Amino acid sequence: MDILILAVVLIALVAVGAVSGLVVSSRKKKQLPPPAPPSTPTITAPPAEPQVGEDAATTAEEQRRTIEEVGLPEAEAAAPEAPEAPVAEAEAPAAPAIEVPEPTAGRLVRLRARLARSQNSLGKGLLTLLSREHLDEDTWEEIEETLLVADVGVVPTQELVDRLRERVRVLGTRTPAELRTLLKEELVALVGADLDRSVKTESGADTPGVVMVVGVNGVGKTTTTGKLARVLVADGRSVVLGAADTFRAAAADQLQTWGERVGARTVRGPEGGDPASIAFDAVKEGIAEGADVVLIDTAGRLHTKTGLMDELGKVKRVVEKHGPLDEVLLVLDATTGQNGLTQARVFAEVVDITGIVLTKLDGTAKGGIVVAVQRELGVPVKLIGLGEGPDDLAPFEPHAFVDALIGD
Repeated sequence: MDILILAVVLIALVAVGAVSGLVVSSRKKKQLPPPAPPSTPTITAPPAEPQVGEDAATTAEEQRRTIEEVGLPEAEAAAPEAPEAPVAEAEAPAAPAIEVPEPTAGRLVRLRARLARSQNSLGKGLLTLLSREHLDEDTWEEIEETLLVADVGVVPTQELVDRLRERVRVLGTRTPAELRTLLKEELVALVGADLDRSVKTESGADTPGVVMVVGVNGVGKTTTTGKLARVLVADGRSVVLGAADTFRAAAADQLQTWGERVGARTVRGPEGGDPASIAFDAVKEGIAEGADVVLIDTAGRLHTKTGLMDELGKVKRVVEKHGPLDEVLLVLDATTGQNGLTQARVFAEVVDITGIVLTKLDGTAKGGIVVAVQRELGVPVKLIGLGEGPDDLAPFEPHAFVDALIGD
């Protein structure tokens, strides 16, 4: 029995050993093989260099040089460090060259031919009528008509005809030379040779002379202001411009361009700004700079617009806070004739007109407006415009004007 039990135990141990061997064997078969070591990449040397090792190519023999024959390489200059690129700035426009205006003395004489081309019909017409053999009533009526067509005005025309009739009757003047002299004397007297036609630019105080330029739309007021600046600069005055015409977009730019051409600074404000404020600032800047004259360009106003005319009065009052207003120049278009007188009356009611500027006088044969407007306002014509050129604004000279009317 014991032997039987011992045998069973031995058989069990053998069976367990056999099973263990099979398990171990199975596990060994399933174990993955260790990873192969990474392959070393093959480095191919440049063909120009010899290979290292037993198979290296033999270095080619070269002719030996002495040390004197070997030139040393020149040291390369170190490249300078590139400076930092500056921040690009917008280039300022080049300042326009300062022009030298034409002298005003005798300017009207130099422009006489231009004036005579348009006005000569008046003088020649009068001389032709006066040279008739018989100066009857019909002839004198024709003389009156000629003067009225030239916009001399009814009252001045009647005065001139009466004086001419009297002098011709008393003196018996008949030759062309005598008639020309007689007509010239009467026309000069009618125009007014004794009137003060200088533009007042000296206030007599510590403030600069202040000149305000007024007028309706389309008479060339801003251009006249710019040309007047040239007249003053030509006479040795320093000028500051005030662009108080804020209702017309290009007015301030136009005036500034005129000023830059003669070295005059322009004080301006925003479009649609308060004209009185800009006029005030212009005078203030003129005082600070010690300028001789401040020219203020106002907006062109229709004389029928009461509100705008009242605003013009406001500009005048504000400017006068700095000191007296020395000149108020009314710009009139000579081609408008008698309609210009209506404009003149309304402006004279709002501001005290001290002088008249007649523009486009070379474009009309109605030179008699000079006489009519002076009679209407009781103030002299101080400047006349005779063209589009920058120096075509001339101080009014009665004798030169009449000479151009009558011709040679």
